[in-house]
Amino acid sequence: MKFDRYAAAATAAALLAAWPGLAYGQTTYDDASPLPEERSIGHIEAVHEFYGAMPSGVAKAPNGRLFVNYPRWGDDVPYSVGEIVDGHVVPYPNEQINRPDPTHPATSLLSVQNIVADYRNRLWILDTGAPKFAPPVQGGAKLVAVDLTTNKVVKTIVFKPNVLLPMSYIDDARFDFRYGKEGVAYLSDSSPSGPGGIIVVDLASGDAWRTLEAHPATQGDPSFIPVVEGIEMMEDGPDGRPQPVRLAADGLALSPDGDILYFSPLSSRHLYSVSTKFLRDRNAEDGEVEASVRDLGEKGASDGITSDANGAVYAGDYERNSIRKMLPDGTWVTIAHDPRILWPDALSIGTDGYLYFTANQLNRQAQFNHGRDLRKKPYTLFRIKINAQPLQLKP
Repeated sequence: MKFDRYAAAATAAALLAAWPGLAYGQTTYDDASPLPEERSIGHIEAVHEFYGAMPSGVAKAPNGRLFVNYPRWGDDVPYSVGEIVDGHVVPYPNEQINRPDPTHPATSLLSVQNIVADYRNRLWILDTGAPKFAPPVQGGAKLVAVDLTTNKVVKTIVFKPNVLLPMSYIDDARFDFRYGKEGVAYLSDSSPSGPGGIIVVDLASGDAWRTLEAHPATQGDPSFIPVVEGIEMMEDGPDGRPQPVRLAADGLALSPDGDILYFSPLSSRHLYSVSTKFLRDRNAEDGEVEASVRDLGEKGASDGITSDANGAVYAGDYERNSIRKMLPDGTWVTIAHDPRILWPDALSIGTDGYLYFTANQLNRQAQFNHGRDLRKKPYTLFRIKINAQPLQLKP
């Protein structure tokens, strides 16, 4: 039989028209067949769902109690610190202290950004004193310690004007209780309009001082534009044009020996470190402090970071819906990747071997979406098993 190439070509064209997938190697076509999807990594568990205000911080105390906080950024926030009890969040330590009172700013919680539980079962509350990112209320920015046995405030440290600048926004806190009479705290100033920096606090006297102020490592990357959920995260500038989000030093973590403070600007993908020896020394020259700063390379864009007793550092990656872990040798691994991790914020390690973190959809707020609030409730508190203990630097 003579081969008719024109007839063969016509037949092939008819087959391809009927089964377009054949052109790409597909042998069958089924509308019900699932298409490939982005895979998840690790196993995250939902601990609590929030149907009210957006949370930011979380703290898992050694005695097992679980706390969250809500900054007053614009949502209706009935209380800025709460405890999760039997599936419900209740104001902590009481309703009265959670009623913001600008006339008594030192004794009421104005806008809490972060909370940390220490080895003595005290909850440290970091109050920015700056609702809606406004300039801090004079006398309102403070550290408050609550004894979890008595549920009473046992210490309040109010920051003085020379420590808290007109546009400061204190964001994170880490503690080392081995120095001085009661220990020291390291705070980050993530001011959106600068200068950012690191604040050191003597917990006994309440004396505090700023360091690495306006240093390039604490200010963030001026060329950084985050891409979250596939969209460049920008906010409308004064002229109506989109402009990058600029936030300085944010997440903090300590090394197991307390000699190194890790920090990360929100507007950056890099992790930095600095020697705490020079941070604690008020007489150290600026050049000594700056000379001890190290750029440890990219880790992903993070809001919160923390560390465990073995020396591993954990960081959220809000661009990739992930939680990452830096091993002691400096390499990074992804321990959780899940589409539900919508902006991982604060991280807290419990004595139960779990890493707790909030996913609060921060990037979906109206200010980053031309005035449209795209957040979808609930916000979620997750945890993932890491089989490690929290770092507690005891005297």
